[in-house]
Amino acid sequence: MGVSTATDQKWNLVRYSAEDKERWDRFVRRSKNGTFLLQRDYMDYHADRFQDCSLLIFCNQKLIALFPGNLSGDCFYSHQGLTYGGILLSPSITLQQTENVFRTALNYLQAECNVKSLVYRAIPHIYHRYPAEEDLYILTRLGATLTARSISSVIPLDDRLPFRTLRCRQLKKARACALKVIEDEDFTSFWKILEENLHERYSVNPVHSLEEILRLHRNFPRQISLFRICNEAETLGGCVVYETDEVAHVQYIAASSRGKKCGALDLLFHQLIYDRYAQKRYFDFGISTEHGGQVLNEGLLFQKEGFGARAIMYDVYKLKL
Repeated sequence: MGVSTATDQKWNLVRYSAEDKERWDRFVRRSKNGTFLLQRDYMDYHADRFQDCSLLIFCNQKLIALFPGNLSGDCFYSHQGLTYGGILLSPSITLQQTENVFRTALNYLQAECNVKSLVYRAIPHIYHRYPAEEDLYILTRLGATLTARSISSVIPLDDRLPFRTLRCRQLKKARACALKVIEDEDFTSFWKILEENLHERYSVNPVHSLEEILRLHRNFPRQISLFRICNEAETLGGCVVYETDEVAHVQYIAASSRGKKCGALDLLFHQLIYDRYAQKRYFDFGISTEHGGQVLNEGLLFQKEGFGARAIMYDVYKLKL
């Protein structure tokens, strides 16, 4: 499909297929707002659950944007299986060109896929390598509505707030117990604690099965890391961290009942924030909300704010075509 503008720029797109993998991943790495979650070895781990409809968009035969997404009925999601999945942009793209990207994509989705609505999970600004919020302005111009806001708790690592008194007391307790932080690949022992916590509190399973997180770690060994907090050979808790260029994001957190009593997570996060990831721009604890932000887990938020984290938004927009 192709369209021309008054400036004689020719726009066209192709729908993603496996032959485009190398080109897709190369663009994600050099885009101004892409992360490894938008590379195909991450996106496709659950390809059997979603009807992929990702788009590559060209201006004068040059790849200028990617639109990761999937179809569900007459709706296009960007992306239903990911925390975020907005349009990925070339560093040099302008606002007008970004608007042409949107219009080219939306015209295709309407004409070729019979899409009647778009659900758009915007990439939070802390993950941008270069300012990239053209999409939010264009969505507003097109009449999109903000349908969900989830609070995530983030620390700017070059200007941290100190730990609250309670967290400092727990940190002191963990040090007295001689606990140790270990970075390794023993996902099995951590996953047992994680599953027990989620079943007990929410009657749910982790988003990723143990087999899936192991496969993703093999695909992205430098970006996906496991940290366990241990008392000699016993795992008391830990977390899985997703590392991008700008952010260390905590994907999973869990501690056993014994680990909670002796401040295991306080020692773990002190080490991650002040040592392991101190050179990153942000440390993101992840969201503390459910049901599109309507339900706030106040206890979880209190813990994260105790480490000095404060709120940013994970936003979702809906556009009727």
